[in-house]
Amino acid sequence: MTAIYESLAQYVAVRRALGASFYEPALALGHFVDLLEREGAEFITTDLALRWAMTPELVERATWGRRLSQVRGFARWMNVIDSRNQIPPAGLLSARRRRNAPHIYTEQEIDRLMTRAAQLRSRTGMRALTYSTLIGLLVATGLRPGEAFRLDRSDVDLVSGILSIRESKFGKSRFVPVAESSRVALEHYARKRDQLCPVRLSEAFLVSERGKRLKAGTVRSMFVRMSRAVGLRSATEDGCDGYGPRLQDFRHSFATGRLVEWYRAGLDVSRELPKLAAYLGHVNIGLTYWYIEAVPELLELAAAYLDKDCPGERP
Repeated sequence: MTAIYESLAQYVAVRRALGASFYEPALALGHFVDLLEREGAEFITTDLALRWAMTPELVERATWGRRLSQVRGFARWMNVIDSRNQIPPAGLLSARRRRNAPHIYTEQEIDRLMTRAAQLRSRTGMRALTYSTLIGLLVATGLRPGEAFRLDRSDVDLVSGILSIRESKFGKSRFVPVAESSRVALEHYARKRDQLCPVRLSEAFLVSERGKRLKAGTVRSMFVRMSRAVGLRSATEDGCDGYGPRLQDFRHSFATGRLVEWYRAGLDVSRELPKLAAYLGHVNIGLTYWYIEAVPELLELAAAYLDKDCPGERP
């Protein structure tokens, strides 16, 4: 292992010791260090950092900004060790991101995706089993995709139907109860998984065809192909996660579905929102309010609720 790889390992260890999960940034910085190695660079330079940050094509500029920001943090660490490591100036690429308008899946679209997932071919049949279970889990719980990938077998209580989400976004952990139908489906998956992959190669609950933990990039690429097959994306669309319906949109669909149900039932949504925020693992309720602003139907329902609750007070 070269000195820069050793420094990266130390940097990641320190960040995690300070409480950050640092999973995605660690992977990204590993790829950046790979570039430095290929270029024979002994030190970080602004030019190489920019080139690496801007490698993905057809993505939002904010994605480039986020990648460069990850390098800047590591570069600051390396600069303390050796001042010849350059720290890319702030503001070269904006890391601010406008949140994509969510795609709210219809029941018909979910059915088509589930059917397509069940038809995926593989040597053992594990691929179809895992992808149909993954989509069903995201639809039923609103988990972040990364939370589903990181579930270990010990995190899934198949008796009580409770998922343990550990050290997720912003370092938060929580328990997520699932409906009985979801518990039964997860129990069925675990039983079939152990039949198809009798040798345990990973502690992951959801596993790949080879019996190992799912890789986010692989799952997203497969989801793009599935989406094209059922007509949710055109055949000419790029495979990047930022174009067309995404795995993350199952979470948006779950949240907006609950809010629509509450408004239609005449419930006081302001009282119910903290429950949804806790279930979703939001650090503050403002993140949950975003769903109301992002979906036109919810805005209309919220406006109607205010009109009924406060007649004559709105201009």
